[in-house]
Amino acid sequence: MKKIAAYTARQRGSISVIVAVSLIALIGILGLAVDSGLGYMIKARLDAATDGAVIAAGEAVTRGNNQTQQTANAQQAASAFFAANYPVGFLGSTVTAGTPSIVFNAGTVTIGMTAQASVPVTFMQTLGFRILNVSASSQAIRKTLDMAFVIDTTGSLNVSGVPAAVRANAIAFLNNFDVTNDRVALMHFAYGTVVDVPFNGNTRGFNRTLMTTDINAYTFGGSTNSAEAVWNARNQLNTVITQPSSLRVIVFFSDGAPNSFASYFTTNQSSCSNTPATLASPDTAGTMTGLYNMNALSQALNSPCYQSNATRLVTAMPKWYNAHNVNEQIFPIWPVTTPRAVPNGNITYVNVNRASRNLLEAMAAQARIEGTYVFTLGYGPELVQPEGPDNELGSDVLKCMANTPDSLARCYNPAQPVGVYCYAATPNDLKPCFTQLASQILRISK
Repeated sequence: MKKIAAYTARQRGSISVIVAVSLIALIGILGLAVDSGLGYMIKARLDAATDGAVIAAGEAVTRGNNQTQQTANAQQAASAFFAANYPVGFLGSTVTAGTPSIVFNAGTVTIGMTAQASVPVTFMQTLGFRILNVSASSQAIRKTLDMAFVIDTTGSLNVSGVPAAVRANAIAFLNNFDVTNDRVALMHFAYGTVVDVPFNGNTRGFNRTLMTTDINAYTFGGSTNSAEAVWNARNQLNTVITQPSSLRVIVFFSDGAPNSFASYFTTNQSSCSNTPATLASPDTAGTMTGLYNMNALSQALNSPCYQSNATRLVTAMPKWYNAHNVNEQIFPIWPVTTPRAVPNGNITYVNVNRASRNLLEAMAAQARIEGTYVFTLGYGPELVQPEGPDNELGSDVLKCMANTPDSLARCYNPAQPVGVYCYAATPNDLKPCFTQLASQILRISK
């Protein structure tokens, strides 16, 4: 019996040792699960903070007149975003964030950031661990940008408070872009289009100071020859630049649908038939006027090439838009059945107005086919009031240009770049609309 009792005691002792060892192992496994979960939460927060920081830096890098200022602004924005999104002592951790790297290279800006967090472990101490280290790194590459900025300066905008609001918000819009890397061309239009500041060939950057001066000098008057403006925007993107950026954008601001277009018109004066110029129709049935200089804001041609009743001068429209090349056959004027029927070249209110709208939509569609995003900003009550021979809304024309999902069914093509349309009902709405367009452009540039 004594031998059995002694054996039983030794057995109980062995079991106790096994249980103790197993318990230590179980605690270690439990600790691994708990502390690993803690590390996962810290890692997720760290990743989100560094990701957001480099995105914030990508937006801030556009601010400044040289790379030194831009680097400082980008690093400040990244550090501020990281600090706001990774609180001090998060889950008991201590974080160290590296200085964001900003690298400029051939128009592309690469932004990088790393961070490390250390947190004391609890259960895993049984396995000999004291500190859990977690790291994260993020990178954002800001694409190169070519942007044609088109501003409507027609007479319908010349009402109290509107010109000042247009000037101020157009200037503020330009402040969102990188003067050392982004390429921007500026132009404004009415009867004709004036290219204020063209692209400087393939040279990176743009002269924001000069553009600010030009915008502040804008006067408002004349009719709406939108197609000429988009032709010039495409010409800047396709011809002036021979080494295009990875992102190409047309930003088009207007308060109404087009009612004018330029071409070589057939006239009863031989000297006038040899001059490409603008023919204008009213927004409602009435008398056409023309011809106007297609390279000036609001300038009638000298007599006899201008008539207050243009039917006394112009006898026919050309079959193709040919304002810049008499033999060019890209954009048909007549005969066409869609999107608006223009059966012949007669100089009638219906034909001229429909042709003006057709040309604008066709040129915007061609820009999208070429890979260019079109962003449109519409202002004022005229856009939401039926006008023209078909009682159309100007806002629908601008949506078609941008290829927005809520545009007319005949316009939307998801296979082409999908832009943004923003409507500003009042001068106070211009700022949020310009801000929205800038944000969308910067978003797709990353």
